Amino acid sequence: MAIANAFCISLRSTISDAADSGVFSTLPPQFTASKLQSSAVLHSFSSSGGFVYRRKTYTVSCTLDGVDSLPPALKDEQESVSVPLPVVQIIQDTECDATAVEISFGDRLGLLIDTMKALKDLGLDVVKGTVTTQDAVKKTKILITRLDTGRKVEDPDLLENIRLTIINNLMKYHPESSERLAMGEAFGIKAPEKKPDVDVATHIHVKDDGPKRSMLYVETADRSGLLMEIVKIMADINIHVESAEIDTEGLIAKDKFYVSYGGAALTKSLSQVLVNCLRYHLRRPETDEESY
Repeated sequence: MAIANAFCISLRSTISDAADSGVFSTLPPQFTASKLQSSAVLHSFSSSGGFVYRRKTYTVSCTLDGVDSLPPALKDEQESVSVPLPVVQIIQDTECDATAVEISFGDRLGLLIDTMKALKDLGLDVVKGTVTTQDAVKKTKILITRLDTGRKVEDPDLLENIRLTIINNLMKYHPESSERLAMGEAFGIKAPEKKPDVDVATHIHVKDDGPKRSMLYVETADRSGLLMEIVKIMADINIHVESAEIDTEGLIAKDKFYVSYGGAALTKSLSQVLVNCLRYHLRRPETDEESY
Protein backbone atom coordinates (compact mmCIF):
# COMPACT_ATOMS: atom_id res chain seq x y z
CA MET A 1 0.00 0.00 0.00
CA ALA A 2 2.81 2.41 0.83
CA ILE A 3 4.43 1.76 -2.54
CA ALA A 4 1.12 2.25 -4.35
CA ASN A 5 0.43 5.44 -2.42
CA ALA A 6 3.87 6.84 -3.19
CA PHE A 7 3.49 5.97 -6.86
CA CYS A 8 0.06 7.64 -7.06
CA ILE A 9 1.15 10.90 -5.41
CA SER A 10 2.64 12.35 -8.59
CA LEU A 11 3.91 11.19 -11.94
CA ARG A 12 5.36 13.85 -14.20
CA SER A 13 6.98 13.30 -17.57
CA THR A 14 8.17 15.55 -20.36
CA ILE A 15 7.59 14.29 -23.89
CA SER A 16 9.16 15.80 -27.01
CA ASP A 17 7.12 15.45 -30.21
CA ALA A 18 9.43 15.69 -33.22
CA ALA A 19 6.57 15.59 -35.70
CA ASP A 20 2.85 16.20 -35.53
CA SER A 21 1.29 15.33 -38.85
CA GLY A 22 -2.21 16.44 -37.84
CA VAL A 23 -1.53 20.15 -38.12
CA PHE A 24 -0.58 20.43 -41.77
CA SER A 25 -4.01 20.34 -43.46
CA THR A 26 -5.41 23.41 -45.19
CA LEU A 27 -2.86 25.90 -43.96
CA PRO A 28 -3.13 29.48 -45.28
CA PRO A 29 -0.68 30.22 -48.11
CA GLN A 30 0.39 33.47 -46.45
CA PHE A 31 2.44 31.59 -43.86
CA THR A 32 6.08 31.09 -44.76
CA ALA A 33 8.84 28.86 -43.42
CA SER A 34 11.17 30.08 -40.69
CA LYS A 35 14.36 28.57 -39.25
CA LEU A 36 14.93 26.92 -35.89
CA GLN A 37 16.80 29.10 -33.42
CA SER A 38 18.63 28.06 -30.27
CA SER A 39 16.49 30.17 -27.93
CA ALA A 40 13.10 29.24 -29.30
CA VAL A 41 11.12 26.41 -30.79
CA LEU A 42 9.72 27.55 -34.12
CA HIS A 43 6.75 26.19 -36.03
CA SER A 44 7.72 26.22 -39.71
CA PHE A 45 5.23 25.40 -42.41
CA SER A 46 3.96 26.28 -45.87
CA SER A 47 0.78 25.68 -47.81
CA SER A 48 2.03 22.27 -48.94
CA GLY A 49 3.01 21.01 -45.49
CA GLY A 50 6.08 21.27 -43.30
CA PHE A 51 7.73 20.49 -39.98
CA VAL A 52 6.86 21.18 -36.38
CA TYR A 53 8.75 20.60 -33.16
CA ARG A 54 6.98 20.98 -29.85
CA ARG A 55 7.69 20.11 -26.22
CA LYS A 56 4.83 19.16 -23.92
CA THR A 57 4.73 18.56 -20.17
CA TYR A 58 2.20 16.10 -18.79
CA THR A 59 1.15 15.76 -15.15
CA VAL A 60 -0.54 12.48 -14.19
CA SER A 61 -2.24 11.85 -10.85
CA CYS A 62 -4.59 9.26 -9.41
CA THR A 63 -7.02 8.79 -6.55
CA LEU A 64 -6.45 6.26 -3.77
CA ASP A 65 -9.41 5.31 -1.56
CA GLY A 66 -11.33 8.37 -2.78
CA VAL A 67 -8.54 10.83 -1.85
CA ASP A 68 -6.99 13.09 -4.47
CA SER A 69 -3.31 12.24 -4.63
CA LEU A 70 -1.99 15.42 -6.29
CA PRO A 71 0.23 17.39 -3.84
CA PRO A 72 -1.21 20.79 -2.74
CA ALA A 73 1.82 22.69 -4.10
CA LEU A 74 1.36 21.14 -7.54
CA LYS A 75 -2.38 21.90 -7.41
CA ASP A 76 -1.66 25.59 -6.73
CA GLU A 77 0.88 25.63 -9.58
CA GLN A 78 -1.66 24.16 -12.00
CA GLU A 79 -4.40 26.60 -10.95
CA SER A 80 -2.12 29.65 -11.25
CA VAL A 81 -1.16 28.80 -14.83
CA SER A 82 -4.44 27.22 -15.88
CA VAL A 83 -5.46 30.21 -17.99
CA PRO A 84 -2.53 32.00 -19.71
CA LEU A 85 -2.40 35.74 -20.28
CA PRO A 86 -3.92 36.84 -23.61
CA VAL A 87 -1.81 39.46 -25.41
CA VAL A 88 -2.72 41.42 -28.55
CA GLN A 89 -0.06 43.79 -29.87
CA ILE A 90 -0.51 46.14 -32.83
CA ILE A 91 2.67 47.81 -34.13
CA GLN A 92 2.64 50.80 -36.46
CA ASP A 93 6.17 51.25 -37.77
CA THR A 94 6.83 54.26 -39.99
CA GLU A 95 9.40 52.24 -41.97
CA CYS A 96 6.99 49.39 -42.76
CA ASP A 97 4.21 49.45 -45.35
CA ALA A 98 2.10 46.99 -43.35
CA THR A 99 0.57 46.94 -39.87
CA ALA A 100 2.07 44.23 -37.67
CA VAL A 101 -0.18 42.31 -35.27
CA GLU A 102 1.11 39.79 -32.73
CA ILE A 103 -1.24 37.52 -30.78
CA SER A 104 -0.41 35.08 -27.99
CA PHE A 105 -2.38 32.98 -25.51
CA GLY A 106 0.02 30.58 -23.86
CA ASP A 107 0.26 27.31 -25.78
CA ARG A 108 -3.45 27.24 -26.69
CA LEU A 109 -3.43 29.44 -29.79
CA GLY A 110 -4.52 27.73 -33.01
CA LEU A 111 -3.91 28.81 -36.59
CA LEU A 112 -6.37 31.74 -36.29
CA ILE A 113 -8.02 30.96 -39.63
CA ASP A 114 -11.34 32.39 -38.42
CA THR A 115 -9.63 35.50 -37.05
CA MET A 116 -7.94 36.18 -40.38
CA LYS A 117 -11.28 35.71 -42.14
CA ALA A 118 -12.84 38.25 -39.77
CA LEU A 119 -10.03 40.70 -40.57
CA LYS A 120 -10.68 40.19 -44.29
CA ASP A 121 -14.33 41.12 -43.66
CA LEU A 122 -13.00 44.47 -42.37
CA GLY A 123 -11.42 45.13 -45.78
CA LEU A 124 -7.96 43.92 -44.79
CA ASP A 125 -5.46 41.56 -46.36
CA VAL A 126 -3.10 39.27 -44.42
CA VAL A 127 0.06 39.45 -46.51
CA LYS A 128 2.39 37.41 -44.30
CA GLY A 129 2.31 35.34 -41.13
CA THR A 130 4.75 33.49 -38.87
CA VAL A 131 4.24 31.32 -35.79
CA THR A 132 6.91 30.85 -33.10
CA THR A 133 6.95 29.08 -29.75
CA GLN A 134 9.23 30.29 -26.99
CA ASP A 135 9.06 29.39 -23.30
CA ALA A 136 5.85 27.39 -23.94
CA VAL A 137 4.13 30.49 -25.36
CA LYS A 138 2.92 30.34 -28.97
CA LYS A 139 2.99 33.68 -30.77
CA THR A 140 1.37 34.39 -34.12
CA LYS A 141 2.59 37.46 -35.99
CA ILE A 142 0.77 38.69 -39.08
CA LEU A 143 1.27 41.65 -41.40
CA ILE A 144 -1.92 43.25 -42.67
CA THR A 145 -2.72 45.93 -45.23
CA ARG A 146 -5.86 47.60 -46.49
CA LEU A 147 -7.39 45.90 -49.52
CA ASP A 148 -8.24 49.25 -51.16
CA THR A 149 -4.79 50.86 -50.84
CA GLY A 150 -2.40 47.97 -50.26
CA ARG A 151 -0.81 49.94 -47.43
CA LYS A 152 -0.88 49.72 -43.65
CA VAL A 153 -3.85 50.77 -41.54
CA GLU A 154 -3.66 54.36 -40.28
CA ASP A 155 -7.30 55.05 -39.37
CA PRO A 156 -7.58 54.88 -35.52
CA ASP A 157 -11.18 53.71 -35.78
CA LEU A 158 -10.15 50.77 -37.97
CA LEU A 159 -7.22 49.97 -35.69
CA GLU A 160 -9.63 49.75 -32.76
CA ASN A 161 -11.91 47.51 -34.83
CA ILE A 162 -8.93 45.25 -35.55
CA ARG A 163 -8.10 45.02 -31.85
CA LEU A 164 -11.68 44.29 -30.79
CA THR A 165 -12.18 41.79 -33.64
CA ILE A 166 -9.14 39.81 -32.53
CA ILE A 167 -10.22 39.91 -28.87
CA ASN A 168 -13.79 38.87 -29.71
CA ASN A 169 -12.53 35.95 -31.81
CA LEU A 170 -10.13 34.98 -29.03
CA MET A 171 -13.03 34.78 -26.58
CA LYS A 172 -15.20 32.94 -29.11
CA TYR A 173 -12.74 30.15 -29.85
CA HIS A 174 -11.03 30.18 -26.44
CA PRO A 175 -13.91 30.99 -24.02
CA GLU A 176 -11.65 30.60 -20.99
CA SER A 177 -9.69 33.69 -22.11
CA SER A 178 -12.64 35.91 -21.17
CA GLU A 179 -11.72 35.70 -17.49
CA ARG A 180 -8.35 37.29 -18.29
CA LEU A 181 -9.64 40.01 -20.66
CA ALA A 182 -11.41 43.24 -19.79
CA MET A 183 -13.90 42.64 -22.62
CA GLY A 184 -14.91 39.43 -20.89
CA GLU A 185 -16.94 41.50 -18.42
CA ALA A 186 -19.52 42.26 -21.09
CA PHE A 187 -19.04 39.65 -23.80
CA GLY A 188 -17.24 36.71 -22.22
CA ILE A 189 -18.43 33.38 -20.91
CA LYS A 190 -16.76 34.06 -17.56
CA ALA A 191 -16.14 37.59 -16.30
CA PRO A 192 -12.75 38.44 -14.78
CA GLU A 193 -12.62 37.93 -11.02
CA LYS A 194 -9.88 40.52 -10.56
CA LYS A 195 -10.51 43.97 -11.99
CA PRO A 196 -7.79 46.65 -11.92
CA ASP A 197 -8.50 49.86 -10.06
CA VAL A 198 -8.36 52.62 -12.67
CA ASP A 199 -6.46 55.02 -10.39
CA VAL A 200 -3.87 52.39 -9.49
CA ALA A 201 -3.51 51.04 -13.02
CA THR A 202 -3.16 54.37 -14.87
CA HIS A 203 0.38 55.55 -15.60
CA ILE A 204 1.19 58.25 -18.16
CA HIS A 205 4.66 59.42 -19.15
CA VAL A 206 6.06 61.65 -21.90
CA LYS A 207 9.73 61.83 -22.85
CA ASP A 208 11.73 63.09 -25.80
CA ASP A 209 12.62 60.63 -28.55
CA GLY A 210 14.93 62.88 -30.50
CA PRO A 211 14.51 66.53 -31.54
CA LYS A 212 11.51 65.92 -33.79
CA ARG A 213 9.24 63.68 -31.74
CA SER A 214 8.29 62.52 -28.25
CA MET A 215 7.23 59.16 -26.86
CA LEU A 216 3.95 58.96 -24.94
CA TYR A 217 3.43 55.89 -22.74
CA VAL A 218 -0.06 55.13 -21.45
CA GLU A 219 -0.86 52.22 -19.13
CA THR A 220 -4.44 51.95 -17.92
CA ALA A 221 -7.36 49.58 -17.44
CA ASP A 222 -8.49 48.33 -20.83
CA ARG A 223 -11.96 48.95 -22.21
CA SER A 224 -13.73 49.19 -25.53
CA GLY A 225 -12.98 52.42 -27.39
CA LEU A 226 -9.89 53.24 -25.32
CA LEU A 227 -7.65 53.78 -28.35
CA MET A 228 -10.14 56.19 -29.89
CA GLU A 229 -10.34 58.16 -26.65
CA ILE A 230 -6.58 58.61 -26.48
CA VAL A 231 -6.22 59.59 -30.15
CA LYS A 232 -9.14 62.04 -29.95
CA ILE A 233 -7.65 63.75 -26.89
CA MET A 234 -4.37 64.26 -28.75
CA ALA A 235 -6.17 65.50 -31.88
CA ASP A 236 -8.06 68.08 -29.79
CA ILE A 237 -4.78 69.72 -28.81
CA ASN A 238 -3.25 69.33 -32.30
CA ILE A 239 -0.73 66.63 -31.39
CA HIS A 240 0.20 64.45 -34.37
CA VAL A 241 0.64 60.67 -33.94
CA GLU A 242 3.48 59.41 -36.16
CA SER A 243 3.47 55.76 -35.08
CA ALA A 244 2.22 53.59 -32.25
CA GLU A 245 2.51 50.29 -30.42
CA ILE A 246 -0.88 49.24 -29.08
CA ASP A 247 -0.64 46.46 -26.49
CA THR A 248 -3.52 44.67 -24.80
CA GLU A 249 -2.18 42.49 -22.00
CA GLY A 250 -5.14 40.86 -20.30
CA LEU A 251 -7.00 43.54 -18.30
CA ILE A 252 -4.39 46.24 -18.92
CA ALA A 253 -3.68 48.36 -22.00
CA LYS A 254 -0.02 49.38 -22.44
CA ASP A 255 0.29 51.75 -25.40
CA LYS A 256 3.18 53.73 -26.84
CA PHE A 257 2.61 56.67 -29.17
CA TYR A 258 5.36 58.54 -31.00
CA VAL A 259 4.02 62.06 -31.33
CA SER A 260 5.02 65.54 -32.45
CA TYR A 261 3.68 69.09 -32.44
CA GLY A 262 4.43 71.32 -35.40
CA GLY A 263 7.12 68.92 -36.61
CA ALA A 264 9.01 68.98 -33.31
CA ALA A 265 9.08 67.18 -29.98
CA LEU A 266 6.58 68.27 -27.35
CA THR A 267 7.65 71.04 -25.00
CA LYS A 268 7.50 70.46 -21.25
CA SER A 269 4.40 72.61 -20.89
CA LEU A 270 2.57 70.86 -23.74
CA SER A 271 3.61 67.47 -22.37
CA GLN A 272 2.09 68.41 -19.02
CA VAL A 273 -1.12 69.54 -20.70
CA LEU A 274 -1.33 66.22 -22.53
CA VAL A 275 -0.69 64.20 -19.37
CA ASN A 276 -3.32 66.17 -17.44
CA CYS A 277 -5.94 65.72 -20.17
CA LEU A 278 -5.31 61.99 -20.46
CA ARG A 279 -5.24 61.51 -16.70
CA TYR A 280 -8.58 63.29 -16.33
CA HIS A 281 -10.36 61.42 -19.12
CA LEU A 282 -8.94 57.98 -18.34
CA ARG A 283 -9.50 58.16 -14.58
CA ARG A 284 -12.87 59.88 -14.46
CA PRO A 285 -15.73 57.68 -13.23
CA GLU A 286 -18.40 56.62 -15.69
CA THR A 287 -21.57 58.62 -15.12
CA ASP A 288 -24.91 59.03 -16.83
CA GLU A 289 -24.62 61.83 -19.38
CA GLU A 290 -28.12 63.05 -18.50
CA SER A 291 -27.42 63.28 -14.78
CA TYR A 292 -26.43 66.55 -13.11
